[in-house]
Amino acid sequence: MNESKPTQTGVPSADRPWMQYYPPQLIENLEIPEQTIGEYLRAHCPGDDVVAMHYYGNDITWKQLFEQVDATARGLKALGLGEGDAIPTFLRAVPEFIYLLLAAEKIGASILCRDNTLEENVEAVRRSGAKVIFTQDYLSQRELNSYRHGSETQIAVLVSPYRSAHYASMPAHIQKYIDSNYPDKPAYGGRTMSWDWILEMGEKYTGQVEAPRDIDRPLFRAYTSGSTGPSKQVIHSAHTMIGNLHQMNFYGASDEFRPTWLMTQLPPSLVAVVVAMMLLPLASNKLLILDPFCAPEDVDLEMMRYRPNCWPLIPMFIETIMRNGRVPDDYDMSHLFSTGAGCEAFNNNQMKRAQKFLYDHNCKAQFTSGYGCSEAGSNLTLPMSSYPLGNGNVGIPMPLSVMSVFRPGTHEELGYNEMGEICVTGPGNMIGYDTARATARALQKHDDGRIWLHTGDIGYMNEDGVVYALTRGSAPRFGFPGKELATLPMENRLADAEIEGIKDEFFVIIPDTEHNHHFLPYLYVVLEDGYTIDDIKDDVDACLDDYMKPMDIFQLPERPFFHFKTNRIGLTQELIHSDL
Repeated sequence: MNESKPTQTGVPSADRPWMQYYPPQLIENLEIPEQTIGEYLRAHCPGDDVVAMHYYGNDITWKQLFEQVDATARGLKALGLGEGDAIPTFLRAVPEFIYLLLAAEKIGASILCRDNTLEENVEAVRRSGAKVIFTQDYLSQRELNSYRHGSETQIAVLVSPYRSAHYASMPAHIQKYIDSNYPDKPAYGGRTMSWDWILEMGEKYTGQVEAPRDIDRPLFRAYTSGSTGPSKQVIHSAHTMIGNLHQMNFYGASDEFRPTWLMTQLPPSLVAVVVAMMLLPLASNKLLILDPFCAPEDVDLEMMRYRPNCWPLIPMFIETIMRNGRVPDDYDMSHLFSTGAGCEAFNNNQMKRAQKFLYDHNCKAQFTSGYGCSEAGSNLTLPMSSYPLGNGNVGIPMPLSVMSVFRPGTHEELGYNEMGEICVTGPGNMIGYDTARATARALQKHDDGRIWLHTGDIGYMNEDGVVYALTRGSAPRFGFPGKELATLPMENRLADAEIEGIKDEFFVIIPDTEHNHHFLPYLYVVLEDGYTIDDIKDDVDACLDDYMKPMDIFQLPERPFFHFKTNRIGLTQELIHSDL
């Protein structure tokens, strides 16, 4: 650690106080390589015969991985795909997804991922103009017809979850989950092809395969979750993906030990999954264990089966492990080298419960919170566990990125400990959205000449460069000028008060229909057995400032999740359409 603390001018983007925590020798040698993702992985490949990925009993070496990429690229060309084409992909995190991504890069195409409703997925394909889609083979005939009639889709390439697996090595609960996805009438007929058929077509292809090298052309298109508005298509190139990936890659394995990295359930329709959870372990000499067909409720079984050193956790996963009660009291979780939650904000109550659970199971790693977004290519910060955790502490900016806080709706940079919009300029920022208007709102050129990504998230930075992410978007409450309904600080007020009877709590903020551009808070709680809302209401009010007090409090049996996040979207819709 560099102990020298920089002189501060009051402007975080100029001071960059977080750099005091990075060793000077790291910064001197850290620059983003101008490589394709394929070139980047080859440069970090530990050897052709080393196992790159494990998929349900099947070890896939680096040699096999590169061979499959080449074969897939020829197959894509045989299908008539090439430079500039978008390839809609509805695969789980199976090995074939990685082959397809790297093959698309070779031929100059881009992968298009979306994991929303069928109607939204069909719309994404229609807008892409694609004639070929790739999907798991449990696509139903009804779904195929929806793609055919609602877009230009002519062919669906079907991939079996069992194709790259050793069936006998798959636990019963994995097979059960896979089988549960199959409809009564799977897609069939001349509009479908198997993955192996595509590879056979590629063997006969004799034309040019590789497109002119261009690390800045679109490569990966994914949609935001839509948690703060309409879902938007985010476009990344090899350059921007490596721009984020390379800033994390100095956490590589040592020569003496090669860690394992378990990737459960999360789909590659999320930028963070592809960049930080699939490409990062491959590029940093970790054994990537792909486990995409683990049901969300069975992540504890897979954690105990694989005993990974690294496991990308999200709040839903750690909550599931604690809820299920299947992890024995004497189970040793010391195999986990690092623990933390990304995906959404983690309040002090959640963090305390998670840390206690881990300590009780001999995991000594400090539980941290992460922060990032699709538009920035994945992670925006790295954990700062030596600084007091909780209260929205999400760590320090990555070494080649500059973060600061601006007055919402302006280019006015704020000082330390002033709450505003979190913005970042750096090599991981997206090319843009698929519409110029949306891109112009998010990527803005400031007076310093740099392009800043305006995240829409609200938080602040302290004098040491530690970022605190507090809520999504500005949410003023009518009658309280200058007061913002920042969900995380409000939840932490209740968490720190340790109100008797409350196990978990979170706020949902909805539009105030009587006052435009203002919002109203509602509180949801999970209570200990025997407690009611009446038992906690006075204590809740006593903890909160007047503008924070909820319009109403609702009891839930447990925190609900949807698309891997607390289901605030669903609860918001319920509130809006209720008779409150």
